[in-house]
Amino acid sequence: MKKQMHLASQYLAAAAISFVLEKDDDSHTNLGWSIEKKQLETHPLSSSGDILSLNYNTFSLEWNSPKNDASFTLDGKTHQQVLEWLVKTSKTFLDKVYTYEFHYDLPYTINASYAFKLNASKLKELASLRTLAQSSLVATLKETGLESDVRIWPHHFDSGAYACLNDDIAVGFGLAIPDALVNEHYFYISGYKGHNGLDTSNFDALSLGEWKNDGFKGAVLPATKINKDQAVQFFTEAINTYK
Repeated sequence: MKKQMHLASQYLAAAAISFVLEKDDDSHTNLGWSIEKKQLETHPLSSSGDILSLNYNTFSLEWNSPKNDASFTLDGKTHQQVLEWLVKTSKTFLDKVYTYEFHYDLPYTINASYAFKLNASKLKELASLRTLAQSSLVATLKETGLESDVRIWPHHFDSGAYACLNDDIAVGFGLAIPDALVNEHYFYISGYKGHNGLDTSNFDALSLGEWKNDGFKGAVLPATKINKDQAVQFFTEAINTYK
């Protein structure tokens, strides 16, 4: 399901690329997470407030706005069928052309016959992880007095925040999907001076998680069995170390 949801989130990213004014930092493509609705959401795609969402409860794509409402269940549907629905509904609701094109590469490929298949228990776990990440990041920002939006970046599919600690140092932190660094979902934080990651080799050990300094410079904490308080503790302790 991790791969399927990463691929499915690209339908939302493509909508943003098609319909939202481009920004240099690519933030027009990033997504929000609704804890209440358990869904990924685009920025508004029209003056009427239309958004395209990926609902984890129903495993479906949904158009949401005061005027327009439509859904398309992904289970058993092919990539081609999804695109046909998106092209049709985009024309109907926005009177604009939906284009499935990207300026970045993904770790997965998809073709017209690729079919989505629901695993309800795995999808529920992924929704819980997104909610944990969202609530932990918001709580950390409040705890530390930092300011940032909390967004999901469709390229790497991480839930993240980015905030300046002072005139020289900034931190990026959030929840990442499994990769070569950690083979499960994990919380991460990294400090930067300009575009350069800050050396962590002389930092004191964290009470939760561990510092890395080879390639990735920052701290990681596997998310399995971690609750909100522990995630906030990890982030806050690391942020205070950077300070």
